[in-house]
Amino acid sequence: MLDYVNGKIVELTPTDIVVDCNGIGFHAQISLQTYEQFEKVSDGKCYLHHVLREDEELFYGFASKDERELFRLIIGVSGIGPGTARMMLSSLTCNEIRDAILGEDLNKIKGIKGIGLKTAQRLILELKDKVVKGEGAAASNALFAAPNNAVADEATAALVMLGFTKAAVNKVVTAILKDQPAASVETIIKLALKKL
Repeated sequence: MLDYVNGKIVELTPTDIVVDCNGIGFHAQISLQTYEQFEKVSDGKCYLHHVLREDEELFYGFASKDERELFRLIIGVSGIGPGTARMMLSSLTCNEIRDAILGEDLNKIKGIKGIGLKTAQRLILELKDKVVKGEGAAASNALFAAPNNAVADEATAALVMLGFTKAAVNKVVTAILKDQPAASVETIIKLALKKL
């Protein structure tokens, strides 16, 4: 499965992107959040989510892993498809969506086109425990923008395999890297196990 494509952005609209990667053009549908990030650059890394149906094959593109992770959480809610999730990510930032879910702000969620009262209630009910305050874009971007992002990814993957939730792990690993930016995978895991 494709995780991301990295290359020259040859087409960009508020709803679509085409990234040229070694002569192959990858088309993906995007949110306004992603559009705003790629609008300023000519090259970039676009994280992908693949949707395969009987009659079509689609890719959804994201400027950050954080946005893709939130997209995947949203489409995991029964009755919400990729189109609605993309509309949510176009209407509100990742942090605004998280804050609305944690604060049980039905009006903010209902204000998004295509989401009614019952869907908003279901979204809050199913995602409230999966969304952790502080796991938003700022924390995740700090984690993935760090020079040792491979180390952070490896430590996070190991801790998740040990049974800890990704949200809790991300929060702890981010805090550890803030204090010790050059920490090794082993050091991160040892420190995280004491805090989790």
